[in-house]
Amino acid sequence: MELYGWNARVSAALMLPAHFAEVVARNAAADVLERVYGPRWPWDSAFVGSLPSPGRGGGYNPRRDLLDVRSAQSTTGKVIAELRFVFWQKLFTGRHDVRLWLPHIAAAFPLAPAGNAASLRGRIYDDLEALRRLRNRLAHHEPIFTRNLSDDLNRMLDLIGLRSAPTAAWVRAMEDVTATLAERP
Repeated sequence: MELYGWNARVSAALMLPAHFAEVVARNAAADVLERVYGPRWPWDSAFVGSLPSPGRGGGYNPRRDLLDVRSAQSTTGKVIAELRFVFWQKLFTGRHDVRLWLPHIAAAFPLAPAGNAASLRGRIYDDLEALRRLRNRLAHHEPIFTRNLSDDLNRMLDLIGLRSAPTAAWVRAMEDVTATLAERP
């Protein structure tokens, strides 16, 4: 019972840094999309055409997701908020390197170490995959106590820090994960 209760408390605590890591990554990607396709990028045919559209049974369909969301929303800001997390994660794949990431990732994540843009994009994709999997476990109230939760927290904080040191410091000051990890039964 103690472990079950602790698992619920640490899960709740992880939602705060997960929230900010997701918003930071989403906003970084949205900024790059605006640079490349303009402020109404959800309605730009070149962008829509750049998205994969697997047929039925082919997995997640980012093009269909965007078309569905934009048909129900009238502003780019509302589209950004309504798109699924996986949409944003899938933007960080190699298929978007030439148009989005090679020329713009340094501006989107200005505090990232200088180096290979494709490597940074791959790292961010991996961080978002870890975050997405953790977030899904949290949302479904599944056990997470076998995970390296310190690593999960650090990944989220590091991702935030690639874009904004003040935001990363603010989230670090607010997070309760560290204290809750120390209370593990």
